[in-house]
Amino acid sequence: MSLTAGIVGLPNVGKSTLFNAITNQKILAENYPFATIEPNVGVVTVPDDRMTKLKEMYEPNRFIPTAYEFTDIAGLVKGASKGEGLGNKFLSHIREVDAIVEVVRCFDNGKIIHVEGTIDPLRDIETINLELAIADLDIINNRLEKVSKKARTTKDKDTIIEVEALEKAKKALEENKPLRQLEFSKEEQKVLKSYSFLTIKPIIYLANIEETELEKEDNEYVKQVKDYARKEGSQVVSLCAKVEEDLSELDEADKKEMLEALGLTESGLDKLITATYDILGLATYFTVGKDEVRAWTFKKGMNAKECAGIIHTDFEKGFIRAEVISYNDLIEYGSELKVKEVGKARLEGKDYLMQDGDICHFRFNV
Repeated sequence: MSLTAGIVGLPNVGKSTLFNAITNQKILAENYPFATIEPNVGVVTVPDDRMTKLKEMYEPNRFIPTAYEFTDIAGLVKGASKGEGLGNKFLSHIREVDAIVEVVRCFDNGKIIHVEGTIDPLRDIETINLELAIADLDIINNRLEKVSKKARTTKDKDTIIEVEALEKAKKALEENKPLRQLEFSKEEQKVLKSYSFLTIKPIIYLANIEETELEKEDNEYVKQVKDYARKEGSQVVSLCAKVEEDLSELDEADKKEMLEALGLTESGLDKLITATYDILGLATYFTVGKDEVRAWTFKKGMNAKECAGIIHTDFEKGFIRAEVISYNDLIEYGSELKVKEVGKARLEGKDYLMQDGDICHFRFNV
């Protein structure tokens, strides 16, 4: 299961520097608006200490962590939904992602130009969020014109549900409330899914701070962002994009040494990935053996049969059962054999709800 997060923000807030750190690639990151002309996509591995332990235990021929995809999207400006700056082209790129990482500048530096001339994180957040809301409203209004009449004349159940869901969404957006704050029924979620609304996507606000503030309490800018995020039920991750870029160029030993020198126990990027997993309701299961140790991402609430299908559709079609042990039991008892001897191994059917840390061997027949 792939995961894609779109990095958005106003020009010159640190998006491209952050993306450099994420992918360890050298994309254009100049000190002027619209330096990013095409969306850049980078894939990184998800850090997971459990994978390191499994690698040591099995010494596999192949070692495959789960992957995480970021899209760096050009800076948005006021009026983007109406075509200002680089306009709807980039709003369309955001529609393709699963979650939004909104980079917010939370530091003063006269040498780095701000598109609005002053530093005001709440203004920046509201500028972007308003553009996303306007873009969603345009889609809703256009669609409602077409389906409202059909709902009245045909009394078609699905069309009526669609109209009611769109009207609920429209009302919320007009009241400056993002769609992710609304409760939609399963039927409503189904009809709204195809629209890929921007404001329905989970969001993380990434507060970009100076290196000198990493060990300090939150500055006033970060406090404002956290207060804003708390009110809408979103998360905030603080980091220094430039430090993350520097860390990404180091080997593991030097990276650890630099983190210790900065007084940090983990990088900001690790915190960002963890936070994104959390808001998307994702978890990890493992397949292990001498040939391969591999991590697989799944949505919490998926059953064993569905998770088998992540590996291959044949696994899901011909699912028989899943042989399951937990990672914690494996570490506690030291081997799969010992886990089985103490009765901790399980045979689970297709309806078993997979748990984070499950180690599975799927039996299937096609």
